[in-house]
Amino acid sequence: MKLWGGRFETGPSEVFERFSGSLHFDKRLIEVDIRGSEAFARALERVGILTPGERSLIIEAFEQILAESRGATFFDGASDEDVHTLVIRKLKERAGPVADKIHTGRSRNEQVSLDMRLWLREECDRVRVLIGELAESLLNLAERYRDAVIPGYTHLRRAQAVLWPHYLLAYFEMLARDSERFAEARKRANVMPLGSGALAGSGFPFDREAIARDLGFVAVSRNSMDVSADRDFVLDFLYAAAAAMLHLSRLAEDWILYSSEEFGWMELGDAVTSGSSLMPQKKNPDSLELIRGKCGRVVGCLNALLVTMKGLPLTYNRDMQEDKEPLFDAADQLSASLEMARVVADSVKLNAALPKQAAAESWVVATDLAEALSRSGVPFHQAHQIVGRLVLESLKRGKKPAEWTAEELAEFAPEFGTTMVRLLDPVEGMKSREIPGGTGPAAVAKALVEARARLVQMRV
Repeated sequence: MKLWGGRFETGPSEVFERFSGSLHFDKRLIEVDIRGSEAFARALERVGILTPGERSLIIEAFEQILAESRGATFFDGASDEDVHTLVIRKLKERAGPVADKIHTGRSRNEQVSLDMRLWLREECDRVRVLIGELAESLLNLAERYRDAVIPGYTHLRRAQAVLWPHYLLAYFEMLARDSERFAEARKRANVMPLGSGALAGSGFPFDREAIARDLGFVAVSRNSMDVSADRDFVLDFLYAAAAAMLHLSRLAEDWILYSSEEFGWMELGDAVTSGSSLMPQKKNPDSLELIRGKCGRVVGCLNALLVTMKGLPLTYNRDMQEDKEPLFDAADQLSASLEMARVVADSVKLNAALPKQAAAESWVVATDLAEALSRSGVPFHQAHQIVGRLVLESLKRGKKPAEWTAEELAEFAPEFGTTMVRLLDPVEGMKSREIPGGTGPAAVAKALVEARARLVQMRV
């Protein structure tokens, strides 16, 4: 059946129907479409379009359709234009002629907006749960190796020593921001559009606030034309998804490197790696590589909708049907990647001795020495020069930091005295970084405790 057609002498061609049909992807909206239509039936009763008996008959039929829709074969053979048309057809089969009243004063434009908003509210909540689970796994991994020391990097060159938990807390912060973004995306979606009609507002005196309360919305939309034209709330979700995938991709890149033979810092579990069809020795980080690869796919989904929307005149255009496939794909890939990253994190074993050795053998202590000189009264620029010369001399001699004695250090530059030799141990230098947000042991311990408390908010 069609929700339109009186204006036309002939029906659409088979090619056009096949080209424009969306049931194959928008069928996942069936539950929210039914819930929204039930609320609309109650609104129609309030304005006298439906009698109480008709409303009861329609809602009973909707509940039957919803129950049947959960069956594996429900959509088999359906040739409806979209999920909305299918639901109306099924409603008429069960409720009879009264089903023709359900679309009174309602446009598919606002119906689609409603369905998408209802679906996105649930999806944002689900994604935030997955983000919280991954964040918790990272905290567990941090606490398993609470005292491990690793080099921190800039330009992929060893820069300064940090605690392993401090490194993982950096990703915790990214995930916390991701959770906030999805909470904000949910807020943007949580606006009730029914009553907007096709673009000019409904000609029926619906109590929009009552419909909003019925469906759990916190507000009603303010402009009917905006409702018909708006996909900002979808873009908000897609941006949040792209940012979250970007963070997962960076984590994946780190761990692909750190688990390689060249680093050897960590080992990934057998359950999240794969072998080679030719080379028996291989243990490949395929789970992380797939996360890294899927990031580009999700970024593409965001870009696709941005480009689709950029030139559309107000209000609704059929181009906007192209919002759903990138939205659904991005949501699916993000959820799968978050779950996969959590399983990977749970499998990680850190070989703490190797990153500690890497820190000790390199000059990650150089900044600690320069700052110590500065605290003793040496101007920082001069301190920087002194330590730079010490590093250069060490490289020429093939001398590691720990091989300098207090006497040799003082002889090289009297400004070092005999006490700064302790800073040649990266662990000692970190103790000066107890500022909030720093890698000092006490600061990190406090940050871990605070992160545990913040996990609760990431799930609210």
